[in-house]
Amino acid sequence: MNLLSNIDKDKLLKIKAVITDVDGVLTDGTINYTTSGEQMMKFDARDGAGIRYWCDCGGKFAFLTGRSSAMVARRALELNIDKAVMNAKVKPPFFDSLLQELGVTAEEALYIGDDLPDISCMQRAGIGVAVADAVTEVIDIADGVTVHSGGRGAVREVISLLLRTQNKLETLMEKYK
Repeated sequence: MNLLSNIDKDKLLKIKAVITDVDGVLTDGTINYTTSGEQMMKFDARDGAGIRYWCDCGGKFAFLTGRSSAMVARRALELNIDKAVMNAKVKPPFFDSLLQELGVTAEEALYIGDDLPDISCMQRAGIGVAVADAVTEVIDIADGVTVHSGGRGAVREVISLLLRTQNKLETLMEKYK
């Protein structure tokens, strides 16, 4: 298993966009329903803060998920991310379109995933990251694996590494002094 710290620094310096799956990456993969049938999902506030920090520093961010959910649309709106693509049952064509829309090359994108539908995007991206609790097949092909599980700060962990490596953290911290 490759830890994030083992990812080539030169590759990290090239990243301009982060694209993530949602279920199992931004959430712990649990989907709850109320008795009236409403869906409930739980997102980690640290991940959300990290996404905002990345965007505040000029980074691009997008969701790419195979499901459609009002909760995902709401989270995307709250975070003011660049793009949220839902109903992407087969992700590669949507990934390629996202690159164009975000104005980045595959080499300039980092993809975070946890399950089989994410593998192709992870392989296309300049860097493919698996969350700690991803399925074995995803971990096996990942350039790096987070310490944190999906929905438990894994996205923040990746963004913190990018901000440190790209020397953007100190500038960001000035905003909070």
